[in-house]
Amino acid sequence: MTWNPRSLPGQAGKTFVITGANAGLGYFTAEQLADAGAHVVLACRNPDRARAAAGAIRGRVPGASVSTVPLDVADLASVRRAAEALLELPSIDGLILNAGVVHPPRHREVSVDGNELVLATNYLGHFALTALVLPALRRTPGSRVVSLGSLISWLLDSPLLDLQLESGYNRWKAYAQSKIAAQVFGFELDRRLRAAGAGGADGVQSLVAHPGYSISGLTLGIRGVNQPSRATRLADNLQAFGAQGKDAGAWPTVRAAVDPDARGGDYYGPRYLTRGLPTLQEPTRTSLDPAVAESLWSRSEQLLGVPFPL
Repeated sequence: MTWNPRSLPGQAGKTFVITGANAGLGYFTAEQLADAGAHVVLACRNPDRARAAAGAIRGRVPGASVSTVPLDVADLASVRRAAEALLELPSIDGLILNAGVVHPPRHREVSVDGNELVLATNYLGHFALTALVLPALRRTPGSRVVSLGSLISWLLDSPLLDLQLESGYNRWKAYAQSKIAAQVFGFELDRRLRAAGAGGADGVQSLVAHPGYSISGLTLGIRGVNQPSRATRLADNLQAFGAQGKDAGAWPTVRAAVDPDARGGDYYGPRYLTRGLPTLQEPTRTSLDPAVAESLWSRSEQLLGVPFPL
């Protein structure tokens, strides 16, 4: 059966936590889930922008159930505080690891904890958050973790040997490594959950999605959430043949989170790679490599000082 992203299965009674949900893909993921009846928790770095996004969802989705939690994924102290708040929730049906740096800095920067900033934001903070809120996921039957990957994993492959890029920084290599790490983590998490007897349809499932080529200028304007300039609209519309708006870019993530037929280890993306309806796809060989995953997992625990309870 063809998946219809505009007519989702009802999600009433379910709770989804979306990191970086105040704008872009995260916002539209939250809006679409709220429109299906779910309670959505916007876990965001900027409280003002989080409130603006929550207000926009309530304005566009009558009766929407929305709350916010402060979270800066590049700051481990913030991750711990957010995890404490999230553990107070009765259940977490979906943890969507969306927050990220889309435009990496030209020169190497580090987080407050001393980790390369793009890696810290796009991957390490999410590794720590998932580890810390795992008890809430495990007490919620059929819960899911959705990691956001990227098309760049096909364009710039990496075995993730120099995670911190101390031997040489390149902004796009930093972005590619962070997204490859996110994909490797998502698939390895599902393998470990199954091995621990905590995975499967009634346990916690880990899936991965990528948004294709989703850009602001093709996205509907929402005050306080997405307000591209006329120049951005013009430039982005010149790419319309191979791109889509971020509202459509959220579809693979939402499908991974709620499709009853989705399974742990699945990988979703746009049908035509850069755009289109969300479909099952094949990830890169590196993303599925157990040796790469084992190395990444152990180094992540060492860098963060956060043991993953699996």
